[in-house]
Amino acid sequence: KKYRNRLCSFHDEIQGTAAVTLAGLFASLRLTGGALQDHTFLFLGAGEAGIGIADLVVEAVKEEGDISDQEAREKCLFFDSRGLVVKSRQDLAEHKLAYAHDFTPAGTLMQAIKQHRPTVLIGVSGQPQTFTKEVVEEMALLNEMPLIFALSNPTSKAECSAEQAYTWTNGRAIFASGSPFDAVVTNGRTCVPGQGNNAYIFPGVGLGVTAVGATRVTDSMFMAAAKALAMQVTDEDLELGRVFPPLTKIREVSAHIATAVAEVAFAEGSTNHPRPADLLAHIKDQMYEPDYLPVI
Repeated sequence: KKYRNRLCSFHDEIQGTAAVTLAGLFASLRLTGGALQDHTFLFLGAGEAGIGIADLVVEAVKEEGDISDQEAREKCLFFDSRGLVVKSRQDLAEHKLAYAHDFTPAGTLMQAIKQHRPTVLIGVSGQPQTFTKEVVEEMALLNEMPLIFALSNPTSKAECSAEQAYTWTNGRAIFASGSPFDAVVTNGRTCVPGQGNNAYIFPGVGLGVTAVGATRVTDSMFMAAAKALAMQVTDEDLELGRVFPPLTKIREVSAHIATAVAEVAFAEGSTNHPRPADLLAHIKDQMYEPDYLPVI
């Protein structure tokens, strides 16, 4: 907040995490059908990373159609170390206030799930194994394809593992994690978890900004980055249950994200560079190629 309107800067842990999570949600819609507006998002953990995700989700929900800012925000609920974030609480930090709704308090995560019947459970708590068997099974009871995003990393801090999410939902979960997990075979089907790591986002954002000399990094660029990342998820990825492309494709993914970010810079007038006839080719020309001559 201090520098964003003075320098070309961004906070990857907040904005990058938000964009990669939103990308996973966009891709998930190709499996669940419907729109973001149809979903209710319950966050375990109410730090600034979680709030950043919710802020971008709210903008995406509003972009879909006729819904107010307050209505969009009420689709995002937070559960922190003291319970559900609600208006009646007196201990709320400033960054939580926008998501303090006029709801009945809930003292446990299970209670919050039963009260609000979320379709998406997002872990940004840093607390391992907090998506318990009972919690995940309740999500599966409420939803045909529950979205379980255990985003805390490293692996030792994940809210649950891929194997747990798939096993406890009989393979019906759409799972993503902040750290890598191996594929899981359940009910004769191989499920490949997606890694919702902001490593997908910041290289492309940085490349797009620098390649066209943008003077600011804006919120719109992270929305564009999320959409571009989701577009890189193939039908084959989705068939495996993976809502992110494999990280082995990160250079190609980054080129497309950078192109989307650069398009925003031109649209918003934050660059004086002439627009190349082939923007994607221009972006790829700016990418560092780690090729080395052999030692003779």
